[in-house]
Amino acid sequence: MGLSSGVFTTTAIERVVWGRPAAAALAEEVERLGARRVFLLASGSLNRASDEVAKVQRALGARLAGTHDRMPAHAPLEAVLEAAAAARAAEADLIVTFGGGSLTDAGKIVQIALRHGITEVDGLEPFHVVVGEDGKRRVPRFEGPRARQVTIPTTLAGGEFNFQGTGTDMRIPAKKAFRHPLLVPRAIVFDPAPTVHTPDWLWLSSGMRAIDHCVEALCSVSANPYCDAFVTHAIKLLQDGLRRTKADPADLGPRLDCQFGTWLSMTGRQSGVEMGASHGIGHVLGGTCGVAHGYCTCVTLPSVLRYNREATRERQALIAGLMGRPGAEAADVVEDFIAELGLPRRLSEVGVGRDRFARVAELSMHDPLIHSNPRPLRGPEDVVAILEMAA
Repeated sequence: MGLSSGVFTTTAIERVVWGRPAAAALAEEVERLGARRVFLLASGSLNRASDEVAKVQRALGARLAGTHDRMPAHAPLEAVLEAAAAARAAEADLIVTFGGGSLTDAGKIVQIALRHGITEVDGLEPFHVVVGEDGKRRVPRFEGPRARQVTIPTTLAGGEFNFQGTGTDMRIPAKKAFRHPLLVPRAIVFDPAPTVHTPDWLWLSSGMRAIDHCVEALCSVSANPYCDAFVTHAIKLLQDGLRRTKADPADLGPRLDCQFGTWLSMTGRQSGVEMGASHGIGHVLGGTCGVAHGYCTCVTLPSVLRYNREATRERQALIAGLMGRPGAEAADVVEDFIAELGLPRRLSEVGVGRDRFARVAELSMHDPLIHSNPRPLRGPEDVVAILEMAA
């Protein structure tokens, strides 16, 4: 790697707590932060299928001001504002999210709605990032939240380490991103025990999303040695942890390893490393086509690696070696691993046919990560070429 420049940003995350029961760890964090009116955004499926949410509610005791467990996948903005209205009525001074990535993102947007009195979707317009077809971003400046967030994640997408949250504007439909340094949680609690109730397909596919963070960070035009050190270890933790979890879903050890791998995989966000087309196209497949977040990675990453092969040959060789198959094509290694986990590999398997390619490609050009792909995508036709490889 030649000379490069960059900025490492220390985020507003204060603590990461791991390996302890979520309810007890959360109660300690709430006490530390001095919160008195805690609003819990919880996974509805986790609430119905287990007593994990009840444990958290009991631990919060009189500090629990309200619970909301009706957040759909991809955080539709109407549903986010419904949750914000409930948090406002509860006079929340802390938002706790307990569940997957959509809940984490919803909690971030709820914070904006509370701070700025937003009750309608149009009220969010001045706050989301706008990206032109040339990839240039307009990031609004606004006052950060007063009621911050603590997160207990039960999937592996890693959004809890990101100061950006996304929600879906169902009128388009498309995802919109909201960014502010204070949108990261003040504290993150990693407890592998509640993740046993996460559906296997969701756990494994969100783990592939974390591997996607690693792969695109290593292949990034802005890769740096600091990030490389973290994400190379993350790949090893995630690959081994996902295999072991698939073999024995009740084993908490590999689940915690996967959580550590996810944490390490997000180093790129703090060290100025831009992701590429797998993330960029995936954002559109999720928001516009309703494809599950992790499944987006499963169906795009191998084809993006093939598209980028000549531009990232050395890095792809490194990835193949890290995944135990030195000398093989990285795209084949990743695709075979996805198959080993029993996850979909083709767009047709997740309900996206060729009739939607043009619209996906058009919207993808408005995602900034398309424009930081290591092999340039000159227009929608190049995105369609990737989609055709993944068809």
